[in-house]
Amino acid sequence: MAKWQSMASAVLAALSTTLAALASVAPDLADAAETAAKPAGAPIQLALIEGMSGPFANAGAAVERNLRFGLEQVNARGGVKLADGAHPLELVVLDSKGGTEEALTQLRAAADRHIGYILQGNGSAVAAALIGAIEKQNSREPGNRELFLNYSADDPALTNANCSFWHFRFDAHAGMRMDALADVIERDKAVKKVYLLNQDYSFGHDVSSLARSALAAKRPDIAVVGDEFHPIGRVKDFAPYIAKIRASGADAVITGNWGNDLTLLVKAAREQGLDTKFYTFYGNSLGAPAALGEAGVGHVIAVADWHPNAGGAASDAWYQAFRARFPAAQDDYPVLRMSLMIETLAAAMNRARSADPTTVARALEGIRFDNGFHASWMRADDHQLIQPLYVMEMDKADTRGVRFDNEGSGFGFRTVLALPAERTLPPTVCKMKRP
Repeated sequence: MAKWQSMASAVLAALSTTLAALASVAPDLADAAETAAKPAGAPIQLALIEGMSGPFANAGAAVERNLRFGLEQVNARGGVKLADGAHPLELVVLDSKGGTEEALTQLRAAADRHIGYILQGNGSAVAAALIGAIEKQNSREPGNRELFLNYSADDPALTNANCSFWHFRFDAHAGMRMDALADVIERDKAVKKVYLLNQDYSFGHDVSSLARSALAAKRPDIAVVGDEFHPIGRVKDFAPYIAKIRASGADAVITGNWGNDLTLLVKAAREQGLDTKFYTFYGNSLGAPAALGEAGVGHVIAVADWHPNAGGAASDAWYQAFRARFPAAQDDYPVLRMSLMIETLAAAMNRARSADPTTVARALEGIRFDNGFHASWMRADDHQLIQPLYVMEMDKADTRGVRFDNEGSGFGFRTVLALPAERTLPPTVCKMKRP
């Protein structure tokens, strides 16, 4: 409890730090940083199309919290400043139930309501379908265009061969994440055998192929002793998979699993006492540290764009402001890139002095945003956000480098590799068609 007794002062420090950082980066951001009266214009609606029910409902709820946090920060500063005055941002939540067809149905509902901004991320297959539908919508109805903001769908193709002018990704794609993990695996000489276990859809297959390529390049001595895919969101008991991993003699598992598919996987590993390292894309995510508990210490490696122990006063202040807004232990899953996405969108609207999706898309291309501790920029070539990445290892709270735990579990993550934005820059084959 002692660490939260100074919460009120931390929140004030967070607000002060955020305003100072915004004021320093660019004229359009300085305008947004000024304390303003409540915006009087009509709300600019952003449609969140996500699985708010079904097997990944907890992940959908976490997304909504993080996006609302970003919206509330923008609106507290007076909203966005357009040519006709100040407007607040408003989140409209549409439940896709985690399915592609339902997501497309909700996309049509958003178009019927003339909502120009679509937010989605949990599922690359869903994202790909939405991008295709938005391309058709924008061609068919140029007066009712939509812009897709992606915070988690990490299939590299979405900013490469299948890139679109109407799509912007604010998360590092699977190749960028795998490169960061491979840098750490390269130094882990205890790893001799690796088991690949992933969800059976485009992203999971990407993780598998990227892992093989990265290991071949950086650790050709490592043997891949398993490469398996399981149905996404349908496995209730991962014990049989853990038994296979144990039988293979693997020293490490590489997995891109997320949501309940990750939580249940690591829970089964704990229950069966599997003494194997997990190199994960989302091992620090919702529910995973608590599910692993003591068994995760020194065994779970994760990669992310940010984490609470990334360090620095401005980072700490932002995190404590989030915790003050969502104090329940189960809500302690801040995802910086989601708040960053909202802040960057607001900055682009301020720059464009418009909420027209086409105009804002052009303003987003090449935009740079720095909140005081996490500088990023949107590459115009492929609409991929370039930002720092952190590889981290799970340990007990209050040990070296672990000042904050996750979700009140008593376990958190320490940084083992911090990559500045320029070190994460991926190649791209995008051939974008612009309107």
